[in-house]
Amino acid sequence: MTQFVTDKVARLTPYVAGLQPNEGGWIKLNTNENPFPPSLKVIEALRGVDLADLRLYPNSDSETLCAAIAENLGVRAENVFCGNGSDEVLALAFAAFFEGKSNILMPDISYGFYPVWSEMYSVGAVQVPLREDFTIRVSDYRDANGVVIANPNAPTGIALSLGEIEEIVRANPKGMVVVDEAYLDFGREQSAVALIPDYENLLVVRTFSKSHALAGLRVGYAVGQAQRIEELQRVKHAFNSYPLDRLAQRGAEAAIKDVDYWDETRQRIIAAREWTAQKLRELGYRVLPSQANFLFAEFPKAAEMYVHLRKHKILARYWNKPRICEFLRITIGTEQEMEAFIQCVKSY
Repeated sequence: MTQFVTDKVARLTPYVAGLQPNEGGWIKLNTNENPFPPSLKVIEALRGVDLADLRLYPNSDSETLCAAIAENLGVRAENVFCGNGSDEVLALAFAAFFEGKSNILMPDISYGFYPVWSEMYSVGAVQVPLREDFTIRVSDYRDANGVVIANPNAPTGIALSLGEIEEIVRANPKGMVVVDEAYLDFGREQSAVALIPDYENLLVVRTFSKSHALAGLRVGYAVGQAQRIEELQRVKHAFNSYPLDRLAQRGAEAAIKDVDYWDETRQRIIAAREWTAQKLRELGYRVLPSQANFLFAEFPKAAEMYVHLRKHKILARYWNKPRICEFLRITIGTEQEMEAFIQCVKSY
């Protein structure tokens, strides 16, 4: 580090994303991207954009998109906040509700960006150990100044029920509970959005990257009571008044309205996930029960399996960390990609 950076920047440990190869021919099962293209309605909407309008700033609050999301979820537009991917939305939530506070609870095994934002915003994060079976013990999350939980959790794929989420929200009346639902569309559980009318301390964060196949447009959103949304807007306007460009707003609006395509593709991913999990179990490997678009599978020598897959141009995600160093996280691809993955595992 140089003399020019702040002490905080010098101490930061940045988040490390999954490998993104530049050349073709890879089967990418490492970054939880959707294996299917976006809806044709998204493509049509983007083709209809008047590119001359790109000289103009977009709508700063994504009002039309917020209205479309609100209609889809059965809430009011004032309950929706849009940002540049759910990562930005989560970062703004950390700044708005957790910065400088202590006793902010989060699982010890979860999304790797949570500890990074905790460092960035001087958050006194408390990493609560998962059970031995990698589930969250709900009773561990009470009387805190804030809670952050991914549901389903990442990288495990295990989900809490809506009742369990409500129990956590009720147990923390003095702190915001942020529920990251990036993967909820691939499971059976009901969104915590249903709880928003009853709890002022709840914020639900979602994304278009996974089930809507729009990772490249970077669109995320939060749902909460109107006062919480106004507080997020205040932080956003102090940071970046125009987070979503015209293309992103138009494409995401078309995606949220094409419910049939969203359901068709997510059902295909769910079916491929269950098929892959069954095949891995038949081969003798332990696979955690997943409600996400990925599997978390245990291998006797996970690091070697990772290298073996990579030699055959198949990417999975591996972390050399305590408790999970013998696991690989495997994104669910197309049916053909998962068949190739299983054949490669068999050849190890």
